[in-house]
Amino acid sequence: MASSHKRPYLYEVDLMRIIFIFGVLLNHTTTAFQRSMAAGSNSQVFLQATHLILHFTRMGFMFMTGLVLVLNYYNRKNNWLSFWRKRYVSVGIPYLVWNGIFVLGTMIVSKIAFSGVDFWRNFGHAVLYGDSFYMYYILVTFQLYLLFPALVKLFKHFDNHVRILEISAVVQLALLFFLKYALPHIDTSNWWYLFRAYGVNVLVYQLYFIFGAFVAIHYQQVDQFIKQHAKSIGWTTLVLALGTVGLYFFDMNILHLTLAKALEIHQPYIMVYDIVMIVFVFWIGRQYAYWREHGLNSMVDRFVRAGAKVSFGIYLVQTIPIVLLTWLLSLTNLPSWAYLVLLPIGYIAVAGIAFLISWGCYKIYPLSILIGRRPNKKRKEVLHYDRTYKPTNETTN
Repeated sequence: MASSHKRPYLYEVDLMRIIFIFGVLLNHTTTAFQRSMAAGSNSQVFLQATHLILHFTRMGFMFMTGLVLVLNYYNRKNNWLSFWRKRYVSVGIPYLVWNGIFVLGTMIVSKIAFSGVDFWRNFGHAVLYGDSFYMYYILVTFQLYLLFPALVKLFKHFDNHVRILEISAVVQLALLFFLKYALPHIDTSNWWYLFRAYGVNVLVYQLYFIFGAFVAIHYQQVDQFIKQHAKSIGWTTLVLALGTVGLYFFDMNILHLTLAKALEIHQPYIMVYDIVMIVFVFWIGRQYAYWREHGLNSMVDRFVRAGAKVSFGIYLVQTIPIVLLTWLLSLTNLPSWAYLVLLPIGYIAVAGIAFLISWGCYKIYPLSILIGRRPNKKRKEVLHYDRTYKPTNETTN
């Protein structure tokens, strides 16, 4: 039964959001810097070889989506039509608006003679395919919303949830072997878009959604397991992270893959690394929840809470600071090592601008709708998550 008293807040979820979203920004910032470097320079090779270390963030987002959705809906008597309406509206509005803003901005910056026909054609493409302005995650999420009732039914129908997770992992691993070693040799030109452009297909991320659901349902057991094996998890994470560098050189020098394929996240090794890294980030989040009860600096706590509130918004608006950074870098002609030195400054600028834009939308009524929040002049400052998996309020993503 739901308790009548105020349920505990899962502060670890806040920090996990922060780590994943700012990891995404770091990923995209390093890409902008390495493209400005001299081809084949030591600095460029360094960024390329270490790039896969950062690629756990996308899968972390998928995990968090499954986790939060199940925390909010698993123990409810759900009206799925109402669920779909609420979810597609709250996420769909910012998806449409930001795509429209970015398409219009691109046309203006490119000095293309504005045409309503061209705008609607470009806008329609961006919305339908989700392949512009880092919006692929939203398109994947739309597919998950459609399938979410089936995911809930799956876990409620079968008692052996560990077996569900095991089967999911085996299917995911087999799929990744196919994508890496077989698909490049197959003509996919006539395939349906969601199979040809598999990066926006929800099935390619099914393990992370199912893993998030599993953790939400068995939160205490998972927490206890991670706590008992924290040291081993930490060392394994470090070894696997360094192993991504070896994977890069293996893909480039042994398999002779293109740079794009070598840096692709859909690889069997990356699956293992991502799962372990997500578990490690969960442990860090639990440590944060402990620290804030034992003397954590209040400024750190406020930053984490604020960032968590607008993390979805940061994801949506990241195109703005990244495009600005790319433009500024195009005006420079520095040695490659100088770009490497400037990378932390560029990253701080990108993260700061994305946060400020998102925070501005959050605080200015009614712009919060642009970051997936309902306009509310009397907004409550906290969202509660129930450790018995019956939260009192909902999140936006």
